Amino acid sequence: MKKELLAAVGLLLMASCMTAQELRTLPQPKTDEVKMTLMDALRQRSSVREFDANRAVDDQTLANVLWAACGISRPESGKITAASAMNAQDIQVYVCTAQGAWLWQPKENALQKVCDKDLRPAIAARQESVAAAPVSLVLVSDQSKFGGRGPGESFGCMDVGYVSQNIYLACTAMGLKTVARAMMFKDELIEGLKLNEKQMLMLNHPIGY
Repeated sequence: MKKELLAAVGLLLMASCMTAQELRTLPQPKTDEVKMTLMDALRQRSSVREFDANRAVDDQTLANVLWAACGISRPESGKITAASAMNAQDIQVYVCTAQGAWLWQPKENALQKVCDKDLRPAIAARQESVAAAPVSLVLVSDQSKFGGRGPGESFGCMDVGYVSQNIYLACTAMGLKTVARAMMFKDELIEGLKLNEKQMLMLNHPIGY
């Protein structure tokens, strides 16, 4: 019995260590570094499908984009940068690179590892220029956040639009390129991102220079 208990404790410790290793903390977003005005960002916003595969997006830049997408803007109330139906905050952002895929955790400002597979080809769906983007963000609506209240799917479509526009404007202001896309190999992504039946794939945003 003692051996079994020690073995169980050992397994729990191993699982805890693995979880800690798979959680990657990002730098705090630097919201005061962007000097472009909102009006200029709106004027210059564009959709770009060609990316420099050899120029990476560093963690600080990624942290800034993620915060702009739907990060915590008012810590005292938990409110985020994007509007959200019933404040459900249903939009989840998955970060996909050559090294694998992570789920962004806004409250912790950290990336939780989901898989080691490069899912960018599935996101690009045969568009090779899009697959070259060093980072692709996949936007998912977690319908369970609505608790069965109201037309959840319609709410998710609204909310993902707000987040998508935030990504566009942040990328424009920071000198990055992006495009909002609905095309992707959904079955492969559902499996790769380990999505459940309540998580709806909505859009993706390849990001790069």
